[in-house]
Amino acid sequence: MTSRALGVLDAFDTTHPRLTLSEVAERSGTPLTTTHRLLAELAAWGALARRPDGRYEIGRKLWDLGLLAPVQLELRQVASPFLLDVHTATRDTVHLAVREGLRALYVERISGRESVPVVSQVGSRLPLHATGVGKVLLASAPDDVVEQVLRQLTRETRHTVADPRVLARELAEVRRRGWSRTAEEMSLGAASVAVPVTVERASGPVVVAALGIVVPVQRRDLSRLAPVLQVAARGIGRDLARSDQFR
Repeated sequence: MTSRALGVLDAFDTTHPRLTLSEVAERSGTPLTTTHRLLAELAAWGALARRPDGRYEIGRKLWDLGLLAPVQLELRQVASPFLLDVHTATRDTVHLAVREGLRALYVERISGRESVPVVSQVGSRLPLHATGVGKVLLASAPDDVVEQVLRQLTRETRHTVADPRVLARELAEVRRRGWSRTAEEMSLGAASVAVPVTVERASGPVVVAALGIVVPVQRRDLSRLAPVLQVAARGIGRDLARSDQFR
């Protein structure tokens, strides 16, 4: 892959996940005609995808290749049986996500016909502040990441917490009790509960992922789902601690 093609791909980041032709050219410092050709080639290969509105975004091919990275691959392999156990017990959609910049990157999902419809899928990058797994990841993120998120809150639905003071209090509560909950903040009709996946290291515990479940918003037993997730998260964390990739 040429350096110019890599420059085009490098124009995309967590704050610029979708770009027009002219925006890619400007951000990559590439002439417009060259950018047009490179975008076409990268889209044909699958590294980029062209949306109906004409903007470009990272394509499935790069996501599939990224899953082969040792850390992501091992995380999914270790976590999948535990996700399946939770789904079998609840019949609801179960997610595993990691933090990628200011977004929650969904690396695994198990759902069934009885599960409530959700917008997330494997490879989705959703706002940290509007999802259950995202709030868990944000609560354990460095202070500068939290500050960036609080400065640019978006309202995904009419129920999304978009007041930085309210969200800051929520994050403090997540840290205190060890799990998060949302209600229709990302998808109408859906509520979620999520817990951290923690690996014990010599320097102390580190949150490496978040495990969450999505249920119909009318469910009244959300707090009872947290212990189920915490048991699974502890199992994932224990198995990951044996891996050289997560030490």
